[in-house]
Amino acid sequence: MDSRDKETMLKTIPQKGFFGHPKGLSTLFFTEFWERFSYYGMRAILLFYMYYELNHGGLGLDQTLANSIMAIYGSLVYMSGIIGGWIADRILGTGRTVFYGGILIMIGHIVLSLPGGVTALFVSMAFIILGTGLLKPNVASMVGDLYSEKDPRRDSGFSIYYMGINLGGFIAPLIVGTIGQTYNFHLGFAIAAFGMFAGLVVYVITRKKYLGLAGSHVPNPLTREERGKTFKIISVTVIILAIIGWFGITGGWLTIERVIFFISILGIIIPTLYFIMMYRSPKTTADERSHLLAYIPLFIAAMVFWAIQEQGSNILATYANERTQLSFAGIEIHSSWFQSLNPLFIVALAPVFAWMWVRLGDRQPTTPQKFSLGLIFAGLSFIVMIIPAFVNGTESLVSPLWLVLSFFLVVLGELCLSPVGLSATTKLAPAAFAAQMMSLWNLSNASAQAINAQVVRFYNPETEAIYFGVIGGIAIVLGIVLFLFAPKLKRFMKGIN
Repeated sequence: MDSRDKETMLKTIPQKGFFGHPKGLSTLFFTEFWERFSYYGMRAILLFYMYYELNHGGLGLDQTLANSIMAIYGSLVYMSGIIGGWIADRILGTGRTVFYGGILIMIGHIVLSLPGGVTALFVSMAFIILGTGLLKPNVASMVGDLYSEKDPRRDSGFSIYYMGINLGGFIAPLIVGTIGQTYNFHLGFAIAAFGMFAGLVVYVITRKKYLGLAGSHVPNPLTREERGKTFKIISVTVIILAIIGWFGITGGWLTIERVIFFISILGIIIPTLYFIMMYRSPKTTADERSHLLAYIPLFIAAMVFWAIQEQGSNILATYANERTQLSFAGIEIHSSWFQSLNPLFIVALAPVFAWMWVRLGDRQPTTPQKFSLGLIFAGLSFIVMIIPAFVNGTESLVSPLWLVLSFFLVVLGELCLSPVGLSATTKLAPAAFAAQMMSLWNLSNASAQAINAQVVRFYNPETEAIYFGVIGGIAIVLGIVLFLFAPKLKRFMKGIN
């Protein structure tokens, strides 16, 4: 989109009305609030649903396998953003892509709410993976469309949007988790489906009035010749995958473990190919190539950060269920409630960070420096988990306050890195790959969880001190290295803060 088209689009968006920000931010805020309510509500009980015994309402899967499935599921959710970004950039535009994604997510939660066993589990995962890939990167891209590139409200707007995500994430485990663990897992999944339905209603009712032309532009549409070629490639790919799946399952050699390992490899290969494709594209200018080079170390830093943060939904969830005292100050705690800690702290601290960045203005840390701080805090969140094992051993239950401290530290890192990363992605993106660049940002999370699918296999109570110590130490060292190289990266960003 050239500057004139951008100016035309901005004129159709009411620029005031939501905490000093464009009114369209409220539409995207509440759409993501309900989408995250559905996703994090489902995620709060999914691990327990997989490894609880059948007589406790679960599927009875091996606990280590369940942890790997959770990681690879999260990886595929973010990896599918490639599809969503491509469809938005080349066929539908971000606005319509978001709507269709919400429909698929809702269907996935409905399937999961039905007692269909392992088959229903994987079918629902397929719908949610595809739907989230269509919706999530494109909602964030539309937030960027609400502001001009030099609008000083931009970073603050992303922080407010990020707070909306986490408000939904905070409430969901308390409601869905309580109902799922107390009454019935499937009833909990049904409530998650209702959450996505509410998000779709908000989006449809307010979109035209508040978003104007945002999300309607297709930046790099397919030509008629490209459409025919693309349809053939997709059709052949689907047929080949179906044949491989059929013979693999019936022949017994396509196991869950082998699929997980294959996806873990894809988690490294796909973002590498993505960078190469955008860098070598004739549609990418010389300055945009420099931006991409600056983005690579930021991507790696984000990948390491998410590798720690995302273990809150599997390793730390297991730790909460198996190693933690589930009572505090006379209150009985559900293990799923710990999933509310991360968004709770973000809701409380996001306004503080948003105000702080605006207040500091030109004196605030550069984007690479903020990333390095995020890595250091993430590493510390794992380092503190060594202490209970040394003090009390691994046989006794530990105070829930250790988990509270760990989640608090990783949130400090997340607020330094994640909303800033979203903003930096929209600013460093080549014009021809705007939505796909947001998909690349989400791939940092996908790659992290793909690696986690293998890493989590090394965790057990006997090795937890080494496990937390090694991973936390690696993050801290990389954070320090990034901080030292921040001035050089700033030069590659060519004036973009």
